[in-house]
Amino acid sequence: MNIRSLTRGDGGVIGAAVLLFIASFLEFHSYDCHGASDCPTGPNGWKSQLFPVLPSIFLAGIIAAALIVAARFQPEGRKLVGLSLDQWGTALAVFAAWSSLWTILGGPEGVSGPLIKIELSPGVGQILALIANLLLAAVAVLTPRTPALKAPLMGTPQPTPAPYGAPGAPAGYGYPGQGGMPGAGAPSPYGAPDQTQPYGGAQPGPQAQPGQPVQQQPQPAQAQAPQPAAAGGGEPFAPFWFAVPVGRPLFAEDGSPTQVSELVPGTWYLAVDQRGQALVAQTQDGRRGLLQDTSGIQRG
Repeated sequence: MNIRSLTRGDGGVIGAAVLLFIASFLEFHSYDCHGASDCPTGPNGWKSQLFPVLPSIFLAGIIAAALIVAARFQPEGRKLVGLSLDQWGTALAVFAAWSSLWTILGGPEGVSGPLIKIELSPGVGQILALIANLLLAAVAVLTPRTPALKAPLMGTPQPTPAPYGAPGAPAGYGYPGQGGMPGAGAPSPYGAPDQTQPYGGAQPGPQAQPGQPVQQQPQPAQAQAPQPAAAGGGEPFAPFWFAVPVGRPLFAEDGSPTQVSELVPGTWYLAVDQRGQALVAQTQDGRRGLLQDTSGIQRG
């Protein structure tokens, strides 16, 4: 579950649901007994005497918000009885708003007691429930059609690659340029390639500058280690560090849809092989998987 997938509209839905939950514990009706000492206390939304206020106004709105938010963490295209979760949530939010509106417009005006006449008026809980449900329904309907509401709720940190060993380089895991890299007097992070020699070579090679290819020195045939071939039989694949602009799933290497991990922004990962347009990536804990969406990645 990645909270970065939430939108601003989802934030508004969550806020409306919290307000609705609070309103359910406040007075739904306010009693005016004209100064009588034995005036009853107004019931809240959880009182059975107000049924079906609880399921049609409060629970309907809260469940609607839960369905809309849960849809962000489900695979795209998954449906329930022909509709996606956010579509069910939107329909339920509109129903809750409609119930709140008619309850406050068509509610009882008063009751007669044995000695006094008690006047009823909307309580704080009823008014807040109407506001919360109207807000919930409006945000649920407008989010798919409004770019401002579809924007990410949380900003995505953008990693800034720096030259190897340059001061101020990001401190993300395994970034090629930290003091812990080979050649800096400290052990290499797990799975990090030695930048002082070509991948798989036994002899040191020339240092690479960012954005420039490395000219490999010829090595004796017996000293060469096998190198993974690039897709299509081209040049051998050279492992490199990269970062993703947004959270992306890492699937099993066998090509199955099983998700083994999730790559998050602000962290450097090691690409150890290439399969077509996809990369075989290795995480901090040594797990490997297939990154199918490589658009916008930043190389270290």
